Amino acid sequence: MPKCPRCQKEVYFAEKVTSLGKDWHRPCLKCEKCNKTLTSGGHAEHDGKPYCNQPCYAALFGPKGFGRGGTESHTFK
Repeated sequence: MPKCPRCQKEVYFAEKVTSLGKDWHRPCLKCEKCNKTLTSGGHAEHDGKPYCNQPCYAALFGPKGFGRGGTESHTFK
């Protein structure tokens, strides 16, 4: 029986949501930053952890802006 990556309890078929190649309990699949409940496939991933696409993932891992536009207005990590 697979274990939920967040709570480490067994995930039964009736309560399972598959995302990031793992089986989760539906209430356990939450954004790491804001704790918003996510849908399977409706989110982004970083280091194996789920994040909502907007605004959390974009704010944490997206391009960082500076200046007032132009060719050097974004930095990429």
